[in-house]
Amino acid sequence: MSGRAKPAAVLTRLRRVCLALPQAMEQQTWDLPTFRVRNKIFTMYVLQDEAPAIWCKAPPGVQTILVNADPRRFFVPPYVGPKGWVGVRLDATTDWTEVADLIGRSWRMTAPKKLVAASERSS
Repeated sequence: MSGRAKPAAVLTRLRRVCLALPQAMEQQTWDLPTFRVRNKIFTMYVLQDEAPAIWCKAPPGVQTILVNADPRRFFVPPYVGPKGWVGVRLDATTDWTEVADLIGRSWRMTAPKKLVAASERSS
């Protein structure tokens, strides 16, 4: 990864992405920001090797595809990795459109089906 990003700036940008999703909220868990919908975590902000990163849900098989395609950017996070979550390192060159897509997919996997359907109808 090139270019260390400042964790505070990354977290500000991450909040904008996550909190724009319907009924999303932020809650501190394990002294780290987590983003939830109806009290279920869809994205976690972490410091991975002292650099900003996120963990988010991914559909079956996607974690393996992403990690194999770019192991410097994607990784299998501890604890939730065996459940298919994917870790994403965030740096100065992060493609925030891609991050927003990953987070949106994680939100859709976590949110109640009726909320997802209502959100898709209003888009």
